[in-house]
Amino acid sequence: MRRLLLTAATTTAAALALAACGTTEPAADTSEAKASKGITLTDATGAKVKLDGPAKKVVATEWNEVESLITLGVDPVGVADVKGYKTWDTAVPLKNEPKDIGTRGEPSMDTIASLSPDLIVASSDLPDAAVKQLRKIAPVLEIKSADAADQIGQMFKNLDLIAKATGTTDKAEAARTSFEAKVAEGRKTLAGAELDGTGIAFADGYVTSNQVSIRPYTSGSLIGSVNEELGLKNAWKVKGDPAYGLGTTDVEGLTALPEDTAFAYIGNDGDKASNPFAGQLKKNAVWTSLPFVKAGEVHRLPDGIWMFGGPGSMEAYIDALVGALTK
Repeated sequence: MRRLLLTAATTTAAALALAACGTTEPAADTSEAKASKGITLTDATGAKVKLDGPAKKVVATEWNEVESLITLGVDPVGVADVKGYKTWDTAVPLKNEPKDIGTRGEPSMDTIASLSPDLIVASSDLPDAAVKQLRKIAPVLEIKSADAADQIGQMFKNLDLIAKATGTTDKAEAARTSFEAKVAEGRKTLAGAELDGTGIAFADGYVTSNQVSIRPYTSGSLIGSVNEELGLKNAWKVKGDPAYGLGTTDVEGLTALPEDTAFAYIGNDGDKASNPFAGQLKKNAVWTSLPFVKAGEVHRLPDGIWMFGGPGSMEAYIDALVGALTK
C-alpha cells in the first residue's frame, strides 16, 4: 500500500528552546497527515477492507450502492447496467457518465480492471466466485443489500459504511436527518387528513408469457417499513422473503385484501412488462371487481423511484404516496 511518510527534523537549538519553556505539545495533525493514516473497515461479511485513504474511484455492482455513492457526492466511475439505473432510479440521477460494467449479476472483470478503481462496492447478492475475482482487481467492500428484519436500519448501515470508505460521513448524517424529517412531515400530513392507520398494499407486477405475476411488498420490505413509519398499516397477509420482504401472489390473491385497502404501485414506461395494472389487468374481471379498484383507490406512483434504493428514493416515495393519498 502506498503511504505518505512524514518526516520531521528538529534542530538542537529548537529542542533546547522547547525544553526550556516546558512545551510538550505535539505537532499539528495536518490534512496531509490525516490522509496518510489509511482506512480499515469491516464489511457485511466480516472481512477487513484496507484502503490507503478515502476512495475516489469507485465501482458499484448494484443500484442501491450507486444511489448511496451519489447521495454522498461520489460519482462512480463504473456502474452495472447504466441504462437500467437511468430507467429505474431517476429520483437520485447519475451526475456523470460512468462506464457500464455489465449486468448486476455478471459484471465484466476486464471492464472493471480497466478503470483501475480504488474500491469496488459489491452487493451481497453477487456470487462468491465473482467477488473472489473482483478482489484480484481492487479492495472490495461487500454490502448486505437488504434485511427484512430492519430494512431502514440496513439502508443507513450501508450508507454509513460506504461513507466511511469515501470520507463522506458528514453527508451520510445529512441524508439521515433529511430522511427523518421527511418521514415526520409525511406522517403529520397523513394524520391531518385522518389517514393514519389506513391499510396500504404496495406491489409491483410482471407479465411473462401473457401471465401476470404480482409481488407484494410486505411489512418486511423497505417500502413496507417506510409505510409503517408513516403511520399506515400494511394490508398484505402473505409472507415475504427474509432478505427483501417480498411475497408472491396472483390476481385472485388480491381478493384477500381488506375492502378498505388503498393499492399503490410503481410501473415504468421504459419497461412495459413491468406494468400489468395499466395493461393486461384493465380487462380482467377479478381485477375490476376488487373494492379498491371500484373505489378509485389504485395509485400509480411516478416512474423512477427505486423501491430498493436509499434515503433519496424513499423520500421521493414518501412525497409521491402522501400526495396520492391526500389529493
